[in-house]
Amino acid sequence: MPARRKSRERALQILYLWDARKQPIPEATAAYFDIQYPEESGPKPPADAFLDALVAGVVAHVEDLDRRITQHADHWRMERMPSVDRNILRLAVYEMAHSQTHARIVIDEALELARRFAGEESVQFVNGVLDAVNRDLVREKSMPGGL
Repeated sequence: MPARRKSRERALQILYLWDARKQPIPEATAAYFDIQYPEESGPKPPADAFLDALVAGVVAHVEDLDRRITQHADHWRMERMPSVDRNILRLAVYEMAHSQTHARIVIDEALELARRFAGEESVQFVNGVLDAVNRDLVREKSMPGGL
């Protein structure tokens, strides 16, 4: 599995813990790695700057991300969305808005996460929301002053 894909997968799982348990990111990260890599199974993976940047970025910008998502999630409030869908969307919108990764790659990766952790209905929902958010981001970036 490519390194960035694995980082996104781990970021989603950490954000899921953060969202569900309402615990600080360092605790959610520690819990994730303790669950996935117990001491008896061998060493934990090395530090991952991309993973850390994604998680910290989502948490730092969660209000803006949720606003952008809610604008395009017809008839869905953030708190009523399945937690996996909500955090896939947050992760992808953050990466589209705050990184140099092309939006098509981010959307494709988000759809893979939805296939793996949610289901086909979620894939369609995530795709629709991310396409709409991407159109807004492209429009904002093309305006004088940009994002």
